[in-house]
Amino acid sequence: MSLDICTQSPGYIVPSEIVQRPEFEVAQIVNRFGQQFVEQNRPNSFIVRTLDALQKCRTAALGGHIDYCDCCGGQRISYNSCGNRHCPKCQGAKQALWVEDRMNDALDVKYFHIVFTVPEELNQICLLDSNLFYKTLFECVWNVLQQFGYTKYGVESGAICVLHTWGQNLSLHPHIHCIVPSAGLTLAGNLKRITKNGKYLYPVLMLSPAFRSFLLRKLKLRFTQSNQLLKYQSLLDDLWKKPWVVYCKPPFGNALQIVKYLGQYSHRVAISNHRIKNISDSGVTFFYKDYKDKSIVKPTTLSGVEFLRRFCMHILPKRFVKIRYYGILSTKQKNRVRSLLAKKPGTKVIETRQERIVRLTGYDYNLCPVCKTGFMHTIELLPKIR
Repeated sequence: MSLDICTQSPGYIVPSEIVQRPEFEVAQIVNRFGQQFVEQNRPNSFIVRTLDALQKCRTAALGGHIDYCDCCGGQRISYNSCGNRHCPKCQGAKQALWVEDRMNDALDVKYFHIVFTVPEELNQICLLDSNLFYKTLFECVWNVLQQFGYTKYGVESGAICVLHTWGQNLSLHPHIHCIVPSAGLTLAGNLKRITKNGKYLYPVLMLSPAFRSFLLRKLKLRFTQSNQLLKYQSLLDDLWKKPWVVYCKPPFGNALQIVKYLGQYSHRVAISNHRIKNISDSGVTFFYKDYKDKSIVKPTTLSGVEFLRRFCMHILPKRFVKIRYYGILSTKQKNRVRSLLAKKPGTKVIETRQERIVRLTGYDYNLCPVCKTGFMHTIELLPKIR
């Protein structure tokens, strides 16, 4: 566990209302059941290293520093964060910075939220090679959006796509959240606004079969190349007959609303520490939202090993990019679209990362948590524990 200490006399610990940390954390679950999980499930080395990082986050194992308040003379020991993208404790600042960057890039048009999901029967294929499956999923989602942009409006639109892999109870549920602007580039290179008065960007009843067709054909091709088609042919045939779900929402009011909304999804992990209710020898109890029962929040309990097994299903492959930008929202097209809109790049204010975080979150880590007026200065570095 991490330790924050601020003292006027040695040993004074900052009260919980100042630190405001949840009582239970994923790191505690890894510490308690991690060895048992590894022995029973034999995960690969990347997953083991990820769990190890989460367990050591904000503990003496990663080193840290001792800070001194220039007003009250108090001291605080702060341990370093792991920075892992699967860590529930390391996403807040990244999310705030990402939201501001997307806000600076946003176009002055309506944005639509579209969610592409796959049937649960494909989970077994996903687990064979999650890297390849998620990559294929992104390709097919953009193929569908690109095709509908050309056929319905004669433009190449764009999208910000964010991969999520979990359901509320930590089950495997791959789906991609897409934010699509109501604008695109024509073949002549001009920017065109689309669906000015439309409630939906594309007809959802047409999106679903198109998505199904793209993904199943792509999977069939890859199984053919790997000589595994016979093994999964019947599964793919059954999925052709099953209706798929593509969910569309009406447009958001403005760019600020859409970016803030997407920010809720961009840096989420499979479960936040605040959802964990209890950890005991009998297992882990956490809250989940039951969408089949009017979205009522309910508790559920899993054994510690089963909790970690499900959690590890959502550890993304090494270096896998979970947020992707396409079309007019891609890096290559962004400046061109801005010039067509006569939108000049915003004046960049020279700030450090810490200054940006203070401005965006209102939380100044350098401010003394006890006297609230003094500033903390590092007086000693603590090395990692090897």
